[in-house]
Amino acid sequence: MKIAVIGAVMDHPTESQHRFNEVLSAYKHIIKGRMGIPFENEDISIVAITVMGTMDDINSLTGKLGNIHGVTVKTSVSKKEL
Repeated sequence: MKIAVIGAVMDHPTESQHRFNEVLSAYKHIIKGRMGIPFENEDISIVAITVMGTMDDINSLTGKLGNIHGVTVKTSVSKKEL
């Protein structure tokens, strides 16, 4: 098991937030925390998601979020194995 943070930038969040939240709900078993910051005037939202799980689960979540139109994601994974 690994701990990681997934950073997501949502351009035009009103268009992508429903699908984004659906994907997160499917992975709620590995999500330990979530922080979102809306930039309403710029029509952008920034979301940081802290996860703990297998690399397969973390990579799968990252990939599914990254496949949503208007969403850019990057993941940083701890080197420590839990």
